[in-house]
Amino acid sequence: MVIVETIGEWKKFMVEFEKSDSVVIPIQCDVNKHPVDTELCLLYVKLLGESLTEYMLAFRHSDSINLPSKYIELTKTTKEVFTYDKKKLLHFVSWKNITDLQMYYYMVKNQPLLIDDVTTNAHDYFYTKYYKVKNINCAIPLMKHLQWCRKLLERLKVTIFLKPASKSVFRIYNDVVIENLQHIENNGIQIVDKMVYSEYNPYTATGRPSNRFGGLNFAALNKKDGSRKQFISRFGKDGMLVEMDYDAYHLRLIGDVIGYEFPEGSVHEHMAEFYGVDYDEAKGLSFQYLYGHIPDDVLKTNPFFNKVQKYIDKTWKSYKSNNFIESDIYNKKIYRKNLSDMNKNKVFNYLIQLLETESNMRMLTDLIPKVDEYRSEIILYSYDSFLFDFYMPDGLNFLYEMKKIIEQKGKFPVKVGKGSNYHEMNDITEKFVD
Repeated sequence: MVIVETIGEWKKFMVEFEKSDSVVIPIQCDVNKHPVDTELCLLYVKLLGESLTEYMLAFRHSDSINLPSKYIELTKTTKEVFTYDKKKLLHFVSWKNITDLQMYYYMVKNQPLLIDDVTTNAHDYFYTKYYKVKNINCAIPLMKHLQWCRKLLERLKVTIFLKPASKSVFRIYNDVVIENLQHIENNGIQIVDKMVYSEYNPYTATGRPSNRFGGLNFAALNKKDGSRKQFISRFGKDGMLVEMDYDAYHLRLIGDVIGYEFPEGSVHEHMAEFYGVDYDEAKGLSFQYLYGHIPDDVLKTNPFFNKVQKYIDKTWKSYKSNNFIESDIYNKKIYRKNLSDMNKNKVFNYLIQLLETESNMRMLTDLIPKVDEYRSEIILYSYDSFLFDFYMPDGLNFLYEMKKIIEQKGKFPVKVGKGSNYHEMNDITEKFVD
């Protein structure tokens, strides 16, 4: 193992780094903080060429002379880099050639590759005894970090024998999904006295990302207890929060797949006419039928749910015949061997959540580069809504552009709300009606 501490040693390392693919593991200074909110302590690199040499690049560790922080960005390679957590690594470097081995495992097993039990006695001791100490990784002996990295490599070896059904689908999830989520995480969310960061987990059973960090479940923030008041704009008097929320998103998504065209206006008002009830009751009934049993009388009188039932029957038959669920957009497969207690409606619910996630990811791929042209930031994605920290000097044209992209050529209309905080949001949808 070579410890890289000086500029001369770094230059020699860079020559070797460019010769072969490698495994790279970042070790952040503060294990209790989000990667965006701390510094890089060490960077472990194992070359996969003939030499199999291990390197430890030191940036902020007490056992070594440390490289200047600018050398983090200067450290790059055109060869392929493998890592356990691409999203985490991207918070420290801006490389484009990273393969996430956890995603590789997930695409085959439909579950995360867990590493909680990968540890050393030294790490257990320091994390338990000094759990309140900041930047504790900088004090844990460097050789113990090396030991931990080697143990992690052993765990990652299981991915060598796995073969995702489609390398092209894997690349979409590796590049599009992970990078979109990392971008949003990186922007942070301003609360009264500091910036906080979300952490998306795409390795869920249905593929729908969860989102929690630091004791906060960002995907399920309470709308009634006032806790959302703490979320404000980073731009002070020049900013506000703006949320764009899809209207009847799942109904419209499924309608798009089955070829049912809803009329202009409210989906729930359209469905209320079939049910003979008011808006609120129609909304409840539609979701009840979509995620549960569709009664015979509804099948006979409602053309949308008649098509939905045919789609459910078709996908269930396909699942039993092919032994997998396949998403409608990216063609991701979830294999029967990785699922349990499946039935018609459960298969359909999986497909809805996959459809929602992949539709959002496809849209975010167009949205994020456009947002980057402005000072405003997209700061939260929650299933059917997108929260912006709007820098008002960007002008209303920014919001019009974002709304146009999110609505995906008008197929999925959104409601727009604004507020000085995330609790007191006022509906301004009508301001965007041509």
